[in-house]
Amino acid sequence: MQIEIEDLSFSYDRIQVLHKVNLQIAIGEFIGIMGPNGGGKTTLLKLLMGFLTPTSGKLSVLGKIGYVPQVQKTDRDFPITVHELILLGALSKTTFWGTYPIEVKDKAIWLMQKLGLYHHRHKVFGSLSGGLAQRALLARALLSDPDLLLLDEPTANIDPASTKIIFELLEELRGKKTILLVTHDLKTIIERVGRVLCVQGNVNSFLPKDVCEHFALGLYHTPLMGETVYVGAP
Repeated sequence: MQIEIEDLSFSYDRIQVLHKVNLQIAIGEFIGIMGPNGGGKTTLLKLLMGFLTPTSGKLSVLGKIGYVPQVQKTDRDFPITVHELILLGALSKTTFWGTYPIEVKDKAIWLMQKLGLYHHRHKVFGSLSGGLAQRALLARALLSDPDLLLLDEPTANIDPASTKIIFELLEELRGKKTILLVTHDLKTIIERVGRVLCVQGNVNSFLPKDVCEHFALGLYHTPLMGETVYVGAP
């Protein structure tokens, strides 16, 4: 298993965010994560990355982690070029002299070409559109060749062309890496992932076919018998 969680609970001070979570995620799964704001989605990601420690319970994560934050939550004022930002994804591989091995440099160029960033490589990261910046953050995460890729709403408020490019690459990675994608996009959940985790204090797991139209309204629940399942675009 890539991820094993047993009776995990987490609280900020006395406010409990997650309670008695039990979850297993196999290597190579493509999973969508949904849930209300404040339900614990970001907290779950931070626990997986080791930024937070469970209040109780057990958590095991196998392999190297790559993280793609929302571009809106990054520091766009930091003076760094697109190329420099992407290379930060392999900072641990720098030589004694502070340079990057040739294979890292080559992979960074390949990722920039793959994500349509090569002609923007010398631009300041903060000058990019939201879509281009989000692609750069994905390239940074992939440079280290992670086993587990965590994406926090990577297509929120970006252009359709960038959304298409990002998902085309994620499709190529399907089965090769374990992917956890936080999103509010119901169409994405229905069409792309293999399993859905609904996070709202606890974590419930079910198949995309069981995601109903109430999710688009922010009403997250386990499907009821006889309920109409949402199968089309909103």
